[in-house]
Amino acid sequence: MIVFNYETDFIIDNEAELTTWISATIEEEECSEGDINYIFCDDEYLHKLNVEFLNHDTLTDIISFDYSVGKQLHGDIYISIERVQDNAVDFNTVLENELHRVIIHGILHYCGYKDKTDSEAKLMRSKEDYYLSKL
Repeated sequence: MIVFNYETDFIIDNEAELTTWISATIEEEECSEGDINYIFCDDEYLHKLNVEFLNHDTLTDIISFDYSVGKQLHGDIYISIERVQDNAVDFNTVLENELHRVIIHGILHYCGYKDKTDSEAKLMRSKEDYYLSKL
């Protein structure tokens, strides 16, 4: 089950459409959907998690805690709306597009994709683009 939670004033108005899209992505990646929580927050909220749990004193757009069991996906995906807004400007795109990219990025991590090396990042970006085209 995919659930959207809000720790900021931001609210997604097409939750049902996004849920269907995320579920289809999980299925196409030959995984099964467990409990997946999206938590939308601000920079301060996410920075605190980054310091406390990852020992990273930096701002980031997304942190995901993966509790998957095999190919059954479970986890909490925290997204800073402030970071996504800034990134949309930096990447010359609209907020909605950048938000969708970050939303599916978290799921792709749960499906086993990494982005630490250049080749991994290239594959991750390719997968993001592919699934974004299906939305």
